[in-house]
Amino acid sequence: MRIAYWVLAVLLAVFYAYSGGKKVTQSKDQLRPMMGWVDQIPMRLVRVIGVLELLGAAGLLLPPYLGMAAAVGLTLLQVGAIVTHLRRGEARLIGLNIGLLVSSAVTAWLATVWR
Repeated sequence: MRIAYWVLAVLLAVFYAYSGGKKVTQSKDQLRPMMGWVDQIPMRLVRVIGVLELLGAAGLLLPPYLGMAAAVGLTLLQVGAIVTHLRRGEARLIGLNIGLLVSSAVTAWLATVWR
């Protein structure tokens, strides 16, 4: 279980560090090709989401009892992402979000089993 936790935690941390870093550092025009939703959301909120992703990535690399909080937060972030895509009529685009939601939920569960 410990190995599974760390494998998932590190993979999610790498993904969210990359994604959050892009949201924090790139302009709306640079983000638009990958993230069409940035046109409907204020850039301040996009930056906040990026910071939350960076904090979540860092939190996943902490001991599991702290990483669990980060994994739960990232799970909730994906719930919001799925809702956003569905409201925009982009149901076909939620596959990655569902995968991330499941992965972060499993990571949170593994952190609780570890104790």
